[in-house]
Amino acid sequence: EWEEIRKTVNTPQAVLVDRTMYIAGQIGIEPSTGQLVSGGAKEEAKQALKNMGEILKAAGCDYGNVVKTTVLMADMKDFNDINDIYKQFFKTNFPARAAYQVAALPKGARVEIEAIAIQGPLQDASA
Repeated sequence: EWEEIRKTVNTPQAVLVDRTMYIAGQIGIEPSTGQLVSGGAKEEAKQALKNMGEILKAAGCDYGNVVKTTVLMADMKDFNDINDIYKQFFKTNFPARAAYQVAALPKGARVEIEAIAIQGPLQDASA
C-alpha cells in the first residue's frame, strides 16, 4: 500500500543519516488510490499524519521520535482545525514546530507536513 504513494512522487519519502530521519512533506493522499482524501484541511492533516506514521514505523520509530515538524497550509485560517488533529498524533514529547501559509501545495492540497525524527531513545531536552 505504501508503494502506491511512492509511485505518485519522484522523491524518497524519507532519508536517514546516522540516527536522524528527514521525512519528506506528506499531504493527505490515500495510499490505495493516490488521491487526496475529501473533507478539507482536517481530514487531509489526519491522512498526512497517518502516512507519516507509516514512514516512522518502517524505520522502527513512532510519533514520539519526532523532534521537529513544519506545517504548510494553503490558508492560515485552517491552523486551529489542523492543530486539533495534530494533537491527536503528538500526545507527549511535543516536537518543535513551524507553521506557514503558502501560495500552493501539490495536488491542490490544503496542508503538507514534514518532519525530522531521531531513531532510538531520545534525551529529553524540552524546557
